Amino acid sequence: MKKRIALLLSCLLAAGSLSVGTGAEEKDYSDYTIRIYSNSNSTERTTWLIHEAEDAGFSISIDDNSVISGDTAAIQAANENKDGDIIFGLNEVRWSQLINGDYENLSVMEWTPSWAEEVGNYAYPDKAYGLVIQNVLMLYRNDELGTNGEELHFDHWADVVNCGYPWYRQNKVGGTTNANINSAILYAFTDPESEAGGISLDGWKTLWNYCANGTYSSDDSYKYGFEPLNKGDVAVSSYYSSSLYGQIDAAAESSEHPLLGALEPENWDLVDIADGTYYIAEYLGILNKDGRTEEQTEAVKAFAEWFGSAEIQAAWGDEFDSFPCNEVAAEELYPDGIPAIYELPNFSLETVEGTDMTYAEYVGAHTAEWTNIMTNLGFYWADASAAPAEPDWENLDWATLTQAAGE
Repeated sequence: MKKRIALLLSCLLAAGSLSVGTGAEEKDYSDYTIRIYSNSNSTERTTWLIHEAEDAGFSISIDDNSVISGDTAAIQAANENKDGDIIFGLNEVRWSQLINGDYENLSVMEWTPSWAEEVGNYAYPDKAYGLVIQNVLMLYRNDELGTNGEELHFDHWADVVNCGYPWYRQNKVGGTTNANINSAILYAFTDPESEAGGISLDGWKTLWNYCANGTYSSDDSYKYGFEPLNKGDVAVSSYYSSSLYGQIDAAAESSEHPLLGALEPENWDLVDIADGTYYIAEYLGILNKDGRTEEQTEAVKAFAEWFGSAEIQAAWGDEFDSFPCNEVAAEELYPDGIPAIYELPNFSLETVEGTDMTYAEYVGAHTAEWTNIMTNLGFYWADASAAPAEPDWENLDWATLTQAAGE
């Protein structure tokens, strides 16, 4: 299916028969260059977007990931430069901070696109709307290099530490995927009264166990968790959803014992986890910008309307193996049914007991503390010979540990 929708859309655009609901095919907005900030900015994505936007009558400026890498860098650059018109990507954690005014120079203007109802719950009404859904997955081999036919059923992500099979864990604290895996493991241990970053002591002990007894590697190709499972180094591993099927299609290129199958897996499966998994959704919002004229703002709104539309999100999803928030686009991409990896329950939008926050918002409120705790205690060491001693859990100064080193 890859490329099919994108090629069809290109043909329709060339024929002048595709309407994206913006009037872009009738009006040229290219006199104003729309400044965009995003962490969904691989070279391939930025090149594609610039080209497609130009064909639709827009001029845009967006840095690829050789300039801006990651959600932190993207939003910090937008905040520092104060020249942005559009921001897209990030995740609910960053968006809740942005919507709530945590960034001095950034605010999102009120805006409701024509396709607002097509993205379901993935919306900050009148502010920002979902583009792409991504989640972290726990996978296992069910062949002789894995469970040898045994099905794995957990209540929580954290149960991996008691599964009886070798698992892979990441080897550093930082990184979006790493953070999402940590968020998935810590979900079962939320405690709003805990001074340990809102996580119970058992939660931090479990995450330590996950680090101390997991298999890891400094090999850069292993960092997201697919290769150790693909090579048979472990029975259980984690990976992010958007690239999974593409990786499996190419699995034999890097392994003598590759994972087989995609839509009908033959020697691997998803761990059945009762909680579900931790999703993030990338959103699109229009930034307020000093000095922008009404006509320029019209161009920015038209671009946002175009980019988030079902037609363009179907093309984006087809081109980059991503799953759209837009339900119309998803039906176009998957006419035979939504893949199982996107049917898993989403606990990021569940309300945390004792609070009025979703888990994604709870993560946003505590993520800095969690990073500081893991950094200060030495989680995710990459060298077994330099592994730190397990902390004396009952006698830790959490007030200090939740602060950045040196503060």
